[in-house]
Amino acid sequence: MKKKLLTVANDINKYLIFFLRKQNNSGLLKAMKYGLLPGGKKIRSKILVDVGKIFNLRYSKLIKIGAAIECIHAYSLIHDDLPCMDDDELRRGKLTTHKKFGESTAILAGNSLLTLGFEILSSNQLKLSNKNKNILINLISKCTGHLGVAGGQFLDLNYEKKKISKSKIIDMQRKKTGMLFQFCCLAPVVLSGKTKYYKKFGELGLDIGLLFQIADDIIDYKGNSKNAGKKTQKDKKKGKATLISLLGYQNTIKYSVVTKNKIFNKLSEFGKKANNLKETLNYVLLRTR
Repeated sequence: MKKKLLTVANDINKYLIFFLRKQNNSGLLKAMKYGLLPGGKKIRSKILVDVGKIFNLRYSKLIKIGAAIECIHAYSLIHDDLPCMDDDELRRGKLTTHKKFGESTAILAGNSLLTLGFEILSSNQLKLSNKNKNILINLISKCTGHLGVAGGQFLDLNYEKKKISKSKIIDMQRKKTGMLFQFCCLAPVVLSGKTKYYKKFGELGLDIGLLFQIADDIIDYKGNSKNAGKKTQKDKKKGKATLISLLGYQNTIKYSVVTKNKIFNKLSEFGKKANNLKETLNYVLLRTR
């Protein structure tokens, strides 16, 4: 599994390096590359590739779409780490972007990575119809804006040190994390033209994002900083609203297994074509052990 993840990550990084080389040089590129390359497991892009396999899509196109996803994900991490947000010092085993380059540069680098994601999706190098490009750009805009990643981060910050219901925590985590995973699951459906699966894979994306966030919260609760590549035990100190804080560690583990089984049941109709996706999801949970 690690080998497959590494292959996707390497191919994404190669394309990102290629795309960035064609950019006019600016003072922000160094900070952008620092926040984007080479770290991260690229699990979102691996999910994209796995779903793409279900629909028999071309790997090279998925890698380019994955590159856009990783730019937007990197932007969200750079901003999440800022002192006005989660105030983190480590990310992917190194200093966070604002610790390395300063807050103002980190904000601008994050903004630039966000727009770079849209540039990749609209580029002539991505051989898709203009109709499909517009659909993807519209979709990822909704997934990353106030109804998605940004809105989820807003809720995450506002829920600190408050007693929050299970339904509200799940809604927040689906926005903060799940919406970008939803894009990863819906993009292949758009490219395949098999719109009858749109609702199903939209729901799958949210469930996969929730599963990933639960796994991330478990790592924060029980993991160590060296393996995680960032400081752990932060959520409890900051009074973050997580399923662990509400349900407890053991019950959250049980909930994660129920969520995974729910996803696997939805994938049953695709048989062996879904094996890679199932393998990736098992890896997501195994990271916590």
